[in-house]
Amino acid sequence: MISFILTTKRLLKALIRAFKQPLFISLSTTLFFILLSGTMFYTKVEGWSIIDAIYFCVVSLIPSGVDTSLTPTTNLGKVFAMFYLAVGVGVMFLTLLTIGKTMINYTDDSTTDIKKSKKLL
Repeated sequence: MISFILTTKRLLKALIRAFKQPLFISLSTTLFFILLSGTMFYTKVEGWSIIDAIYFCVVSLIPSGVDTSLTPTTNLGKVFAMFYLAVGVGVMFLTLLTIGKTMINYTDDSTTDIKKSKKLL
């Protein structure tokens, strides 16, 4: 449980640092609009509930292998899913990559601070 709390703390600090980068702000905004458009499309065309549409849109963009048991049934929904996934997976990947790089850089900064403080002692 303690490792979960420490990891969550590191993730939140990395997110705060990432939001100071223009690239991350741009990726986050783009990802938000991709998820919003997918949610709106699937609620209108496929008739899914909002929570089902959000769940499908988020889980389908994360490379997790989770079975959502939701699949588009209309031809328009299937065509939209092809383009949605082609665009959305790339943006999601870059967003997660940026968060990961920020976490690594943050960890490197904190370990070098520790090493510097040990040399002073």
